[in-house]
Amino acid sequence: MRHDFRSRTPCILATGGAGYIGSHVAVELLNDNYRVVILDNFENADRGVAARIPQIAAGDVTLIEGDVRDRRVVEEVLQNYRVDAVIHLAGKKAVGESVADPLLYFFDNLFGAISLFQAMQATGVSNLVFSSSATVYGYPEAMPIDETAPTGVTNPYGRTKLMIEEMIDDLVIAWPELHAISLRYFNPVGAHASGLIGESPQGVPNNLFPYVAQTAAGQRARVQVFGGDYDTPDGTGVRDFIHVVDLAKGHCRAIERLLHRSDDEEDRHQRFNLGTGRGYSVLEVISAFSHACGIAIPYDIVARRPGDAAASLANPGRAHRLLGWQATRDLQQMCRDHWAFQVAHAVERSAVTHGMFHTVSPAATGKRQDFRPGLPI
Repeated sequence: MRHDFRSRTPCILATGGAGYIGSHVAVELLNDNYRVVILDNFENADRGVAARIPQIAAGDVTLIEGDVRDRRVVEEVLQNYRVDAVIHLAGKKAVGESVADPLLYFFDNLFGAISLFQAMQATGVSNLVFSSSATVYGYPEAMPIDETAPTGVTNPYGRTKLMIEEMIDDLVIAWPELHAISLRYFNPVGAHASGLIGESPQGVPNNLFPYVAQTAAGQRARVQVFGGDYDTPDGTGVRDFIHVVDLAKGHCRAIERLLHRSDDEEDRHQRFNLGTGRGYSVLEVISAFSHACGIAIPYDIVARRPGDAAASLANPGRAHRLLGWQATRDLQQMCRDHWAFQVAHAVERSAVTHGMFHTVSPAATGKRQDFRPGLPI
């Protein structure tokens, strides 16, 4: 079903929209003048994020606390808010955890996607952006990686991402109205320049940037660098790090392509890499972060982790050509913005610990909270 957007502002549902990537996506959608509805169960999200989004971007944003696996709730949201497109970000994302508990990942990620797709089909919402991952490539044979590279997942998390992409392949055949874009992220890092939203993992971080930041802040003793004997310039692993704001803007360009596609669009499930095309080593990241925060960050080089590749970087040319998107923020800005959030978040945690803030009771599942300038929370 095609929509006429001339008479109203399009509404975008972001599942998992209170999470690290989702909150930045919500901000950029608001900056592009979309109406935004966030559906999140807060299993892996900071409740305070939803209140901070309107401090960054003005616009119409609604938070609904609920689970994407609850098809009834999803259908109600799609109908009640006249949703025009969905960005599906909800799901679990830790590779190590997926290896230890694959059934958890199959249940959460696969069942969540099935529930969403059923609700979309039932309500006639036929525009979808899926948050996929470069993990679907496994151990690529050539660099940089483009979208035609063979897939070869090496862990249950990556398997769920690839399986959902394959579900979408089948759905666009069975459901002629459906148009979808899968965005294969590389390594999202950084935070919004305001310092209000960023990555705040619980427990030991799974990703390099928060681990380095916590070490700089004195929360951890030293950074463990896994492997110093790779075939790379300094012997440490090389990754394509992308600023989370650039990543969020990529979602907006994908939504724009879906909502304003031509009637003769033949490829109804398109895939795009989102990365910078440039790799940075672990030691380069530590050095840049030390420069950004003015603190020497101690590290130890230890044995390789099983399954880690020497290098991984994207060929983002297709996204540049077809979406008009390109990452613009460099490693220094990634580090500066991440550190600004780390400092601000540490101050907030201290204030909560000492009773300077009070907590707000969450809404009941399926109930909405409107966060607009001037409205109490």
